[in-house]
Amino acid sequence: MHRHWLYREICVPSGGRAYDVRCGSFGPPIRLSVSDLLGLRVERSEYDKLDRVEDRMWWFAAMHRNLLTLSRRLPLGAASLPVLDAGCGTGGFLARLSGSYPECAMLGIDVDPQACARAAVKSARPICAGSVNELPFADGALAAIFSADVLCHEGANERRALRQFHRCLAEEGWLILNLPAYRWMLSRHDAAVHNIRRYTVRGLRRLLQAVGFQPIYVSYWNAMLFPLMVITRKLLPGAQGAASDVNLYPRPIDVLCRVATHTETVLLRAGMRFPFGGSVIAIAAKRGVVHG
Repeated sequence: MHRHWLYREICVPSGGRAYDVRCGSFGPPIRLSVSDLLGLRVERSEYDKLDRVEDRMWWFAAMHRNLLTLSRRLPLGAASLPVLDAGCGTGGFLARLSGSYPECAMLGIDVDPQACARAAVKSARPICAGSVNELPFADGALAAIFSADVLCHEGANERRALRQFHRCLAEEGWLILNLPAYRWMLSRHDAAVHNIRRYTVRGLRRLLQAVGFQPIYVSYWNAMLFPLMVITRKLLPGAQGAASDVNLYPRPIDVLCRVATHTETVLLRAGMRFPFGGSVIAIAAKRGVVHG
């Protein structure tokens, strides 16, 4: 079913030398240094938590559902080129995406080799270790790119990564993003996962346009729970250096969060745009030559 666009192997660094990230027959491999990859680090403990809870925590369920809801506005089912999960982590969303579009070739890329290994098992799709700052794919090789909470990371050069997304997308390609909202909401959670940026709808729209994308739909989400998010992260910030909020919650809280976010998904599906929220979600279309 899936053509030989990729080798079904994980590419990992060896020693301290530069090495080739080979992701199949798209073109010559991009050379990345180990320091390039380590610049996009996530704490090992955070990857471990992500692997354990992303299939069960309400927030991941909501984000994955919202990304899939937006994807259904696009003709992904008819795509003849692969779809990339850029910054796939341990593979939870890639597994759900593959299940929703079994006829499409899907692949993932992440900076952490151990996360790549877990993602390959979880999603049963090809994964390579590499950086969003230098994607190892030829121009126009991808039908769509999903990227969830990656541009916000300290190791991601947001404009460079977006130019890479633009370059690798086919002319009729699509970019689907999820990002944390509001710079003033930076907190211990962001520090724990090495996030240094948060976004507004207006700022993300301008950023996408600056590198040649046409924003089609941009909205906040996680609006109903946003007041609680402000209280827990800003008014009750917790201990310095505390871990992230990625965790399983007591059942009553989990049920409340699931009901609130599921209600928002229904409204997003109907085309509603929320005026505020804890995250920003977006669809953008490629449109010709990159600017800026």
